Amino acid sequence: MGCISRICHRLWGTDREYYRAFKRIFGVTPDNVELYKLALVHRSASVRMEGGGSINNERLEFLGDAVLESIVSDYLFIEYPDKSEGFLTKTRAKIVSRQSLNGLAKELGLDKMVVYNSTGNFAHKHLFGDCFEALLGALYLDKGYNTVNRIVINDLLGRHINLDDLSQNENDHKSRLIEWCQKSKRTISFSTEVDGEHASGNCSAFVSRVLIDDVRIGVGRGSTKKEAEQNAAQHAWVLLGDEMGDFILDRYDHLQDEIKER
Repeated sequence: MGCISRICHRLWGTDREYYRAFKRIFGVTPDNVELYKLALVHRSASVRMEGGGSINNERLEFLGDAVLESIVSDYLFIEYPDKSEGFLTKTRAKIVSRQSLNGLAKELGLDKMVVYNSTGNFAHKHLFGDCFEALLGALYLDKGYNTVNRIVINDLLGRHINLDDLSQNENDHKSRLIEWCQKSKRTISFSTEVDGEHASGNCSAFVSRVLIDDVRIGVGRGSTKKEAEQNAAQHAWVLLGDEMGDFILDRYDHLQDEIKER
């Protein structure tokens, strides 16, 4: 009787849309749908408790992040038996990067499901990727590691992430950054000049600064202009990956909107 009741609740209960959505995303029907619903609550929309605490998806995100990194590490170790530790580390970092997970989350439709407050002082650029990790945490608690491993490897990595693309041009930071700016509809420019402080003898030195929407994001130096610009682009990627760059750009956008309203 209990089994029949649960099936009826999934089909006609108030949570039936959640059951359908999570079945579409992961290919399995949740046993504890409340875990998955909690994974959709961003900290900006936290529910305050009487005792002073708050309920959001941060703990599930923490768990999902650890599970995902473990699965990807194991997969890459088996998939690339002849590659160095450096290659495996870089490839894993690209797969689990905020940019990569945010794009994957949007492909899965999570951007239409996440609950968040758009009026607070929060950087929302990667909240969809954070939600994806939280859902993996919920899936792990609900179904176990083996199920998460199968879904991530067979359904998510296999269908949504091209490992060949990730492994190519891994050192061309400038091209990747320009492409990202074009997709994000942001302007980008490089200000490169001779670096008199670090030049010695007949050896030239250059310093380059990356400006995104006229905001300086990265700085790099090199013996050639090309090397300096690549290093500056790499520096910018590090900042963007740490979300500080996104926060700076968000603040810039906010100030620009205020100027237009005046």
